[in-house]
Amino acid sequence: MEGSVYQYYANVRTEPVEWLWYPYIPLGKLTVLQGDPGEGKSTFALNVVASITTGQPMPDGVPAKGKRVAIYQCAEDGIADTIKPRLQQAGADCERVAYIIDNDIALTLEDGRIETAIKDTHASVFIIDPIQAFIPPDADMQSATKMRSVLRKLANIADRNKCAVILIGHMNKGNGAKTLYRGLGSIDIAAIARSVLMISRDESRPDIRYMYPIKSSLAPEGPAIAFSFKEHGGIVWHGKYDLNTAELMDSITVKTTKRERARAKLVQLLEHEDRPAKEVYAGLADIGVGSRTVEKAKKELQVTTYRSGGSWYWSLPKPK
Repeated sequence: MEGSVYQYYANVRTEPVEWLWYPYIPLGKLTVLQGDPGEGKSTFALNVVASITTGQPMPDGVPAKGKRVAIYQCAEDGIADTIKPRLQQAGADCERVAYIIDNDIALTLEDGRIETAIKDTHASVFIIDPIQAFIPPDADMQSATKMRSVLRKLANIADRNKCAVILIGHMNKGNGAKTLYRGLGSIDIAAIARSVLMISRDESRPDIRYMYPIKSSLAPEGPAIAFSFKEHGGIVWHGKYDLNTAELMDSITVKTTKRERARAKLVQLLEHEDRPAKEVYAGLADIGVGSRTVEKAKKELQVTTYRSGGSWYWSLPKPK
């Protein structure tokens, strides 16, 4: 019906998920690449750019699907003295790697220039490095409501243009938190991303790093990919690696407060549906968080409550 606010799924034409690199980076979706500073996130990303712009095999040896265009937006290094030399060292085709000029007006995740650049270049991947440097002035990495709104807009841009958007970020400090929850601030970043990839090193062999999935919503989790750095720069790929990622994640030293764990758990419980208060309290009790801490986390996340069918329900604020 013309002007209707709803549609039946029977009228939706199904389509397969497309991939920049299966099963790690889907096209048209958000992917997070995270790790502690100095673990090689940017170098890894630049070498992925090299593969997709030249058509060379991906890090796991799978052939790239033709030669594609990439946009690499970095706020931490100089374009002429650091980024371009690193792209050249990785073997990227710099004729197929663009960046958005932001000398006069700082680029943020809400900037209209992002979609313009993706459309004009027909880019298959847009990389933000690091995400912390591109947060809008009125946003906060810890703000669930604002970050969800910002990221949904970015996800829509990715979907409209069939462009993979990769958000690179440094891990938060903390102790005892699940690796997914100590990622880039608000748990909403990990919740909206369809793929979350982790880079960390082998404590028994510090020269070896691993890239491995800690969230894969659209495909079975792929194996870890091992790599190391050459003495004078560049990467040596060691291919797929049979790795117990759970043990590796447990080996990452983290510290987090009970309130941070409460915030992460609340979002996990409420991100898809409202839940009865009793169920929420029970879920938080399971991870050792008491009611007082729950109430503080509830206030910080701006959780609302309402009564239905004789029970109180908790609800996360909806993105604007």
